[in-house]
Amino acid sequence: MDPDTAPIASSGLGNNVPDQRGSSIGGMLHEREVVRSAGRDAISNFLDSHTCLSVIRASGKCVVFDTRIPIQLAFYALVEHDMQAAPLWDPSSCQFVGLLTVTDFIDVLRWYRRTGADVSTLATRSIADILSDSQILSTVLLRHMPRRGADPKSSNTNLQKINHHHVFLSADAETTLKHACKLLHQHSLDFLPVMIPDDMRVLATITYTTILEHLVTHFREQRRLFDDTVYDLGIGTYHENVITCHQTQTLAEVLHTLHIHGLSAVPVLDERNKVKAVYSRSDITFLATATDAQDALSNLDMTLEALLSQQRKDVTTPDVLHTCTSRHTLQSIFEYFAQWKFNRLVVVDEEEAVIGIVSARDLVGYFLDGVV
Repeated sequence: MDPDTAPIASSGLGNNVPDQRGSSIGGMLHEREVVRSAGRDAISNFLDSHTCLSVIRASGKCVVFDTRIPIQLAFYALVEHDMQAAPLWDPSSCQFVGLLTVTDFIDVLRWYRRTGADVSTLATRSIADILSDSQILSTVLLRHMPRRGADPKSSNTNLQKINHHHVFLSADAETTLKHACKLLHQHSLDFLPVMIPDDMRVLATITYTTILEHLVTHFREQRRLFDDTVYDLGIGTYHENVITCHQTQTLAEVLHTLHIHGLSAVPVLDERNKVKAVYSRSDITFLATATDAQDALSNLDMTLEALLSQQRKDVTTPDVLHTCTSRHTLQSIFEYFAQWKFNRLVVVDEEEAVIGIVSARDLVGYFLDGVV
């Protein structure tokens, strides 16, 4: 089911030609900016008036790992509990020291494949041991973040490198959602633990999707404030800045591309360059089908086409392919998200070719003051 569409605003409105319609066009532009500003202010105020505690489900679970346990055991625990990340507790210092994610384990596997190290040691190497290994930390676990507006396909993007494994960033349960969003943005985080500081208890780990779900569920506004298209509002990444991959590429190649560009997912194209699926870095299909660690490494040579054929069709995840066009309004995107709870939308043209990506991060970030 696609969201309702709205016609693309005429690009000619930006050229205020001094004819007898000039004052009318200028008035329309001013009115549009007023409405846009009112919409951003309304959402910003909503985020300022709700706390992290308000997005946490009444019943739920939070897994915490002792850094002394084997990293392979921790990974399978994440899979068993259907969780993407868990806080790490260091018993020697009696404090939280970071997060372990599903993608961390996948990246560690990539390091073992590249170096030829004995992958069977993952069954006994502790989380602390892995995270203190400078060779692993300085390569596959060092996150690359392209500068906003830089061409990610260029070989000279001056990527910013971020290590998220040296510090534990969290939010108090009474922290406003707006401040939580800024923490996620400013530190390029995918997950933010929410804590009760008095007893060092982690209540949950929230994401942009968590916050956006709360927003579309509880925000109420009588005015029509979001009738502009996401393309006109500049929400998302478009055209030459979009990274894609082909179904004939191997999993190892695609994971490397995602890593060096600091991306969490990428559209997958078929032989006609039409979008076929979305591949996420946290996809564990190649691990679920492996009999042991060595088999998992071998599966990294699998093509995306083969991998996608093995994915479960009876389960819907936030990373499944959802599409829209550049004509979809922000309002329709919100309504669509309320139904499907996606992590991102792939923007396509009439030929189903990819022209953009709109993520939950992009949607939330649009309403933050002074954050890019």
